[in-house]
Amino acid sequence: MKSLKRQAHELADPLMQLTVLQQPSLHGSQFQAFAEKLDEYGLYPLTSTGTTILQINVGKMCNQTCKHCHVDAGPDRKEIMTRETMQLCLDAIKQSPNIGTVDLTGGAPEMNPDFRWFVEELSKLGRQVIVRCNLTIILANKKYHDLPEFFKEHGVHVISSLPYFQASRTDAQRGDGVFEKSIKALQMLNDVGYGKEDTGLLLDLVFNPSGAFLPSGQKSLEAEFKRRLKSGYDIDFNSLFCITNLPVSRYLDYLIRSGNYENYIQKLIDAFNPVAAAGVMCRNTISVGWDGYLYDCDFNQMLELKVEEGMPRHIREFDAEPLDKRHIVLNQHCYGCTAGAGSSCGGETVK
Repeated sequence: MKSLKRQAHELADPLMQLTVLQQPSLHGSQFQAFAEKLDEYGLYPLTSTGTTILQINVGKMCNQTCKHCHVDAGPDRKEIMTRETMQLCLDAIKQSPNIGTVDLTGGAPEMNPDFRWFVEELSKLGRQVIVRCNLTIILANKKYHDLPEFFKEHGVHVISSLPYFQASRTDAQRGDGVFEKSIKALQMLNDVGYGKEDTGLLLDLVFNPSGAFLPSGQKSLEAEFKRRLKSGYDIDFNSLFCITNLPVSRYLDYLIRSGNYENYIQKLIDAFNPVAAAGVMCRNTISVGWDGYLYDCDFNQMLELKVEEGMPRHIREFDAEPLDKRHIVLNQHCYGCTAGAGSSCGGETVK
């Protein structure tokens, strides 16, 4: 394990490990290393509390090209998880009874040719399956039109991004016509029972800010989303998750091009919350890349920061016992998950 002094020195460069737009003017140690900030509160090293969630990226192919996407997903991406790697994931889950939730992401995970087979196999194992659905995929092609019924059949928890309850802001972030298609897809999900009381079919929405600022309070924004979507489109959903945009990939590109990078990072640092830091999602989650490599979170995966050296680093080597004792690999983007009320794939972490 590297010493705090050495890791802090390496992490002082805010763009270390990043490969896009490496501008010399942004290099330097003007920002406190995240590891040092944790150490101030007795939280360093940050360690796993035991893996209960396996988050699996089944491919970077997507029918959308969203401006804030940290995966840099799109129609031209060719990275797709094979059935062989999926089987390795199933094998790992079978030997890990503490993993109760499997969270499928992309890209658009539904575009993986083995997606339905994988969901069926996961369902047989009795695990809760989450699918991060972008909604428009349901309408992208006739072969996807029955996805709401497929999700219902297997009790899938659907989590979908909807930047706003108005077309202008949604389309500005996700592309022309996305809002209208998203509304139609939500109505299709409602029609089979998703988001409705007493059905047990969970439909949650995700909100990401469209600019260089932190999300507002999740509770109040959820109430507004529910009111506006119900009155305008007769749409019901369960919860709204507010997620802070992390300075990775396309969002990092935007911050640099717009001249907002330094101010945004400072906002995250100023909003650091030790309670949120203690509850970050990487402590109970392992992220699996499309090629089977293991990461502490989805964001580390996009930066190719694999789990700690000396740990099993590929799903074929998966062993929960050592992984559940690992130290989390840190970098400057981690400030995004610890700002304010905290941020995870399930929204705020501090209630």
